[in-house]
Order: sequence, then C-alpha cells, then structure tokens
Amino acid sequence: MGFQTSVGTRGGKVPKGPIVRFVNSIIARNVRKKGRFGGGNALVLHTVGAKTGKERSNPLAWFPGPDGSWLIVASANGAANNPGWFHNLKANPDRARIDVDGETVAVRAEQLLGEDRARAWAEISRNERFAGYAAKTDREIPVIELMRK
Repeated sequence: MGFQTSVGTRGGKVPKGPIVRFVNSIIARNVRKKGRFGGGNALVLHTVGAKTGKERSNPLAWFPGPDGSWLIVASANGAANNPGWFHNLKANPDRARIDVDGETVAVRAEQLLGEDRARAWAEISRNERFAGYAAKTDREIPVIELMRK
C-alpha cells in the first residue's frame, strides 16, 4: 500500500528554520532519555531525505498501534501541507528507524487509509492537541504506522 498525499487550502503556520532545528535537536535528546515529551509518548524518527538522500531526524508524538506498532501523525501543526518527514517516508518507507524506549528500531512505514485510518484517528483525536490540528486544516491528516522490521 502506498502513501497518498493531500494538500489543503488552509492551515496553521509551521515553524521552520535554524532555531526550530536547534530546538528540535534539544527535544530529540530529551526524548531519547525520557521517551516522553509534552505529557505523552514520544520517539525520534530518522528518515532518508527524498531529495537529498541525507538523514533527517524529527521528534514526534506516537500512539500505540496494532501488534506493538507505533502510530505517528503528519499533522504539521494543522498546516495545509504535509511535513517534510512525511515526504521522506513516502519516498523511502523501508529506510526509516526510530529511537524509542531506549532502543533504536529499524521500521517499515505504511500510511493507514480508509477504515484503518478512521479507527486510529478516533483514538488519536481524543488528544485535544491533535483534534485541534485537524480543525485548523481542510486536508485529511495522514496517520502512519511504523512496524518493526
């Protein structure tokens, strides 16, 4: 199953630039130590750049998926476009890994669609922050399942 992208016509602002990269590096360090951030589960996602081929790392919230998998959400603060890491996973779904619970795990990424996405989103959107992201945009926010290789 492939990745589907949708672009909205409205959405929140996505902070970017060197300051954000610096802050994300600090957050990633804390996530590796504690496994949590902002009151919830967190991991560090490592992807291979779709255009550059360089490794990129992003700290992200995660939710429990079926059979011990991890669900991540391409919310991008409710922006009209998907985050860069989503495009990296779309280009290289078998070349990702995560730092989670004190270990580094090679994963395969798959976008949830249809009923699978609806079931996962019903759980994820109980989190007010993620429900708020969906209210900011008119795109369907992708939910990605990360499965251990």
